[in-house]
Amino acid sequence: MVTSASALTIKELTIAVGQGITPRMVRHYHQLGLMPQPPRSAGNYRLYSEQDVQRLKRIVALKQQGFQLSHIRKLLDVEPISERDSLITQLQQQYRAVIHQISQLRQTAVALERLLGRDQSCQIVQANALSQLKQLEIDTYQSRDDLDKLWNSLDGEVHAHPEMFQEALQRLLPDLSDRSEIEAELLSQLVLAGGDVSLIQFVRLSRSPAQNAIGAARTALQQGCPIVTDTAMIAAMLDQTRLAHLGCSVEALINNPHIHSASEAEQEFWHSTSLRQRVNQLPQGCLLVVGYAPSVLLAICDAINQSTLQPSLVIGMPIGFSHAPSAKRRLMQSSVPFITLEGTMGGGLLAATTLNTLVASLLEKPHCHCYLQSEQRHQHQG
Repeated sequence: MVTSASALTIKELTIAVGQGITPRMVRHYHQLGLMPQPPRSAGNYRLYSEQDVQRLKRIVALKQQGFQLSHIRKLLDVEPISERDSLITQLQQQYRAVIHQISQLRQTAVALERLLGRDQSCQIVQANALSQLKQLEIDTYQSRDDLDKLWNSLDGEVHAHPEMFQEALQRLLPDLSDRSEIEAELLSQLVLAGGDVSLIQFVRLSRSPAQNAIGAARTALQQGCPIVTDTAMIAAMLDQTRLAHLGCSVEALINNPHIHSASEAEQEFWHSTSLRQRVNQLPQGCLLVVGYAPSVLLAICDAINQSTLQPSLVIGMPIGFSHAPSAKRRLMQSSVPFITLEGTMGGGLLAATTLNTLVASLLEKPHCHCYLQSEQRHQHQG
């Protein structure tokens, strides 16, 4: 029961919740059944309790996560198993619809990339393509044939010279002028590795003075920190030449050459007590690169929270649909410097590209392996 002393008016409710919520939105949620109708004062004012504040905060949080209002009501209310199964079915349908929209947007993005990604030497072809596009009647079958011919004509010009990646990136990337030079280069290299410009929106890295990811990585690498990857596949993708020059050793936690997928890496780690114990025995100050197994990143976060592991940096980019997003959230809440990809995206190539870009920021590309031969001569002389 709400007492007048503890009650909030609708305006006070919106202030308590924040997030841009207005009284009009609250009244709309009442109409939809998302918010229960509150008791009223003698002056006919709605009176809200702390429970109402918490419910409205949950509504806002779920809405920000992309859930539809019709589903939020069912998620908030306790339901029998049969109704919960029905909700799962509805959410699956919503997911498929969203994926269909993403696919359509991806097709549009590809078409734009085909035009905007053209370099200076292709400008005449690009101008002709734009002229032809203006004349197409998209709704006709003939126009679809014309579009195929248009793309084929554009594709026919690509043999004239190699692709100019940097020139294309200048047209396609968002404004990165507020980022450091190294961070901008990292984002560019991740886009080139994944072939997806939208990937930039999901990159997260710590920037606070105590957890500056790029600064911590460069310091650790210059000091020859050991590199530990979750799988041997990622270790094989690292820039061994530069790392050897820096004096950084490389080892794989799951050192099984037969592990070729995220699923295999996850099962191997999950069923091995010795591997899970090994996480707590990793050297302090090591730089960790996780690109496949979510459970490895979860174990790393546990060890960090228990103060049995203090890495210089964690590059956490495992693939997965439930454990991986959770592991990445825990990493972002930890006390160590991190670079991650929010959500389900990730993979060994992106994780390796991240480390390789950081290493490249310290060293110009060595000419062949002369310094390795020099080191071998010194060893023989010693």
